[in-house]
Amino acid sequence: MANIKLHKNDTNSTTEISNRFIDEYMTNANGEFVKIYLYLLRCMNSSNCSFSISRTADKFDHTEKDIQRALKYWEKMNLLHIEYDENNSISSIYFLESGTTFPKDDTISLKKADISFPTLNQNAESPTTSISSYPKPADTKPIYTANDIVAFREKEEVQELLFVAESYFGRPLTPTDIQTLFYWYDELEFSSDLIVYLLEYCIVNGHSNLRYMEKIALSWKDAHIETVAQAKHNISTHNQLHYAVMKALGINNRSLIPAEVAYIEKWRKEFGFEQDMITEACSRTILAIHQPNFEYTESILSNWKKQNIQTVADIHKSDEAFQAAKITKPVPIKTATVNRFNNFPQRTYNIDQLEAELLNSKH
Repeated sequence: MANIKLHKNDTNSTTEISNRFIDEYMTNANGEFVKIYLYLLRCMNSSNCSFSISRTADKFDHTEKDIQRALKYWEKMNLLHIEYDENNSISSIYFLESGTTFPKDDTISLKKADISFPTLNQNAESPTTSISSYPKPADTKPIYTANDIVAFREKEEVQELLFVAESYFGRPLTPTDIQTLFYWYDELEFSSDLIVYLLEYCIVNGHSNLRYMEKIALSWKDAHIETVAQAKHNISTHNQLHYAVMKALGINNRSLIPAEVAYIEKWRKEFGFEQDMITEACSRTILAIHQPNFEYTESILSNWKKQNIQTVADIHKSDEAFQAAKITKPVPIKTATVNRFNNFPQRTYNIDQLEAELLNSKH
């Protein structure tokens, strides 16, 4: 289809958005956070537009906490700087150049002027509480400040890590990329060599998405993987198991989907079964229903787990016991069913006697 040209014929004021914000920040941010940032830009570029937490919350049908979280997010991304008054309420917001930090020297000018918030003396709106007073959710990753990043960059191994990461991605690292790499390095306590291997493994296999990489990183942390050698062994084990399952189930024309991989991981981690037990269950699935079915396989493994069957030898013993029980089990004798045809006293006859009486009667 042909490109569509866009035109405008009005003289309304415009709001400028940097290409870097669109390319690097917007794609990874929560959509509601992006809305608040754009609205904040709109307010700053209009002399008739004022900004307050409560009015913005009403405008977007959010809570005040939602607005504060959005502002705090952009501050952590080093796109805003927030100042507080003596009551620990937001008093001013400063826009920063993308990726820069707020200067500590007050004599250094910023790109844009600050936006002042109404106080109790200006209107009846209640002041907002400090954003920093809200507890961080337990499942939220730490967000490193500009000072943290500077401290990390002073380490030679971190400098090398960032250089290699840029080489693998084939582009400059975004703030989100850097935050994620430092999370692996600091919070997960991965060495730079282990992170480089993680990047290499994922990208070589066609997975350049950070979320995908982070899932693997977290699984390595759970498995107490600390070295490249351990990671390689873990990957080899996973690949062998996945291939064995595919072979046992007759899957040869496609790759495993994430839901199927999740089943296998559950059998291995939660159920604690080794590869031979898993493939045996897969084989029995095919024999029973003649098609690959991960739910059916799981039902077999779940039953073995309940019976404390841990090895293939245990399976054979269970099979033998089941067959023996079938052989020795007495077969019940079926009794005649009472119905309208046999619901009366049955007569007995002596065939020989009847025949003799019949012959004598002819003489």
